[in-house]
Amino acid sequence: MALNFFMADFQAGIGPFLGVFLLAHGWESGLIGTVMTIGGVAGMIMTTPAGAMIDATAHKRAYVIIPGICTIAASALVLLSQDFWVVAASQVATAIAGAAIVPAVTGMTLGIVHQVGFNRQNGRNQAFNHAGNMVGAALSGYLGWKFGFGAVFILAGVFGVLSIVSVLVIPRNAIDDHVARGANADSSKPPANAWQVLFECRPLLVLAAALALFHLGNAAMLPLYGLAVVSGQQGNGAGFVAMTIVVAQGVMIFAAIAAMRMAEKRGYWLVLLISFIALPVRGLIAASVIKYWGVFPVQALDGIGAGLQSVAVPGLVARILNGTGRVNVGQGAVMTVQGIGAALSPAIGGWLAQGLGYPTAFMFLGCLAIGSIVIWLSFAGLLKPACAGKLIGDGAVAPAAAS
Repeated sequence: MALNFFMADFQAGIGPFLGVFLLAHGWESGLIGTVMTIGGVAGMIMTTPAGAMIDATAHKRAYVIIPGICTIAASALVLLSQDFWVVAASQVATAIAGAAIVPAVTGMTLGIVHQVGFNRQNGRNQAFNHAGNMVGAALSGYLGWKFGFGAVFILAGVFGVLSIVSVLVIPRNAIDDHVARGANADSSKPPANAWQVLFECRPLLVLAAALALFHLGNAAMLPLYGLAVVSGQQGNGAGFVAMTIVVAQGVMIFAAIAAMRMAEKRGYWLVLLISFIALPVRGLIAASVIKYWGVFPVQALDGIGAGLQSVAVPGLVARILNGTGRVNVGQGAVMTVQGIGAALSPAIGGWLAQGLGYPTAFMFLGCLAIGSIVIWLSFAGLLKPACAGKLIGDGAVAPAAAS
């Protein structure tokens, strides 16, 4: 849990503050969205091979330590130069590193607590991760206001050192690499191609499609809202962005705990449906209230959607693919598909805001999640059994049908 707390800040680097940092250096919203999309595409491409490598490796801790160090170094480049290609390269490096860290921590967690303890431990992990994000954002906002953006990087470096220490404290033999990829004790299946895993398993494919539409609308909402308020002189740079993160992450802590408990009683289907519904409401409010105080309802809804998904998505993938030995490669495939939406979102939102105004951009982005809701409801008969897989024996989950 300490790892999840400290890695929250150093994993993102300057990430959430990039928009206002570039805005202060003369960039417009369309170009800011484009450079974020370049990074998103790089991360999307890497999530699938990252999941496959984590399934295969016996050195999962290294997949947290090395990418984390690269993230800090890549983010520091932005301080040295605000040239388009330097910033783009920084975002590519950060996204590639982030693509490895998330499935690595998921695999480590599964390997330590096994399926029987995964839902509860993942819920705790996500609550601590959101708490780390909240504390890191608050400190970054204060230090950025007091000492400038350089202090934000120093703080990320401190969190990075503490994250590495937290990883090294975990004994190597505490992680069962066989269980970490969702393999049964007698499983001899070799790792599969991620797309084979995805297309052979209909519940997984539907989940990925719904998440892709959700993130197509969701990913641009936070940076755009920050730009809208700051450009309208309703708030100031780092302090306002920190406030948006603190509000969202604070709500995510409670959402993660609620998701964990709801999943135990009702399964993951309802948890994800609620998360999808939150985005259209968020888009409507964002379009109507571009004011400093609007951060509270807008980001509270972000906290609900993202907080519920942070527990439900990895938990559901682990549940669907349990016994196949392909949990992390499946997680990578889902992240790749949802990453397509997340990668395109900043560019779409940025150019819409620049051409048609921020309210139109927020309304359009929010409406995209209606597609997620339609998909989720249309395939309810297929999804509900997969989302409510029953624990058997020592806690292993009966694998869902692949078709």
